[in-house]
Amino acid sequence: MTTYTSSSLPKIVEKKLKKICANGFSVDESERYAYGYDNSRKHSMPNAVIFAENHQQIQDIIKICYEYSVPIVARGRGTGTTGGSIPLKKAIVLSLERMNRILKVDPDNRMMIVEPGVTNAEVQRAAADCGFFWPPDPTSAEYCSIGGNLGFNAAGPKTVKYGSTRDNTLGLKAVTGTGDTLVTGVRTTKGVVGYDLTRLLIGSEGTLAIITEATLKLTPLPDCVVTLQFIFDNIHNAATAVSAIMKQPATPCALEFMDKHSLDLVKNNPDLNIPEQAGAMLIVEIDGFKSELTESITMIKTAAATSPGLISSQSATTPAEINSLWAARKQLSPALRRIAPKKINEDVVVPVANIPALIEYIENLSLHYQIPIVNFGHAGNGNIHVNLLIDPSNKIQMENETKCLSDLFDKVLALEGTLSGEHGVGIEKRDYIDREILPVALNLMRQIKSSFDPKGILNPDKIFPRK
Repeated sequence: MTTYTSSSLPKIVEKKLKKICANGFSVDESERYAYGYDNSRKHSMPNAVIFAENHQQIQDIIKICYEYSVPIVARGRGTGTTGGSIPLKKAIVLSLERMNRILKVDPDNRMMIVEPGVTNAEVQRAAADCGFFWPPDPTSAEYCSIGGNLGFNAAGPKTVKYGSTRDNTLGLKAVTGTGDTLVTGVRTTKGVVGYDLTRLLIGSEGTLAIITEATLKLTPLPDCVVTLQFIFDNIHNAATAVSAIMKQPATPCALEFMDKHSLDLVKNNPDLNIPEQAGAMLIVEIDGFKSELTESITMIKTAAATSPGLISSQSATTPAEINSLWAARKQLSPALRRIAPKKINEDVVVPVANIPALIEYIENLSLHYQIPIVNFGHAGNGNIHVNLLIDPSNKIQMENETKCLSDLFDKVLALEGTLSGEHGVGIEKRDYIDREILPVALNLMRQIKSSFDPKGILNPDKIFPRK
């Protein structure tokens, strides 16, 4: 594949792209620099930035890139943490932020059709106006785009009950690496004609096709939501409670946890009322018909109370009370960024019953490599956000960073887990995935990539380990 080492595209390519997007093509150095980042804090300078406004433009752009073997990377809002939208090989960045229309809201058929630049929060508000919601709800919902949610199969707290983005998307419209239009899926909740290309594209990080439209499956808003907060003396007892809660017939719609290090970062806020001896917190949300929730609440409270080390419990039903109980969790990510700008956030997943073993191993890992580690995440499905707080001025931590991650990944796999639950592979994990995926499967995946993108121009050097 031809690549370009300068900061300028061949003039013929630039001329053709400008003709397609007269008001949406830039080779300005400052703009290119800004679009070389994502939330991984890694950077790679693109050759140009294109702001597409419709499907036809994207199809025309890809055809030109295919003809001249120009690499191109689709980008939503850049909230990803694995470097998935970093434009390697001097790729062009194709920004989808201007494709931000909600095309159709169809409550009768429980679906909504949107463009990829619509934010998650905009989808939630439009759905709520009709009495529905879209279950995937990442913490960055106000800013992250649906295209990014689809690209990385983002999920959020409600996955434990309602499933991930793959489970809540009916169909897609996309453009392959040859510039061909691809329509996948159905407008119904049942459909088994041919291979499931919708689920294949979701989570593929823009390496197979660029999504230009999505049909989302909506869920009715619950009649009632109750939030419970349990504080334990240590993370091991909290993890035991998670297993006990998940054994109950009543499935929470969210089950989040924070370890002691997480609580220490936010407990100075007097509004949070976190006891000094708190070693871990669980936030459990239950939804359904008000008349049916009493028994579910009793089951979950009993499961937590019979686990050792419970210090306190609270419940909330009004929006103000619920927001208060969630406040500690929502304040955590900004606090981590302030104290550790080079923090590494890994979103590993293990079976729920193996959470205690993973947490114990991470504590020992932190001591061994002298790297502070903060854990929080979606405990209901074993999705643990492991945050390594790296100090760039600390030589020992910088030297140990890669070894610590390598050991963590090996342990996750030994516990029958997976290296990523919702953040994706990008460049952060690409050189580790052959530990999880066997050669036969990797080879098939490469063949699939080649079928969709014969010249390898879509988001190059992502997902697959470097040979």
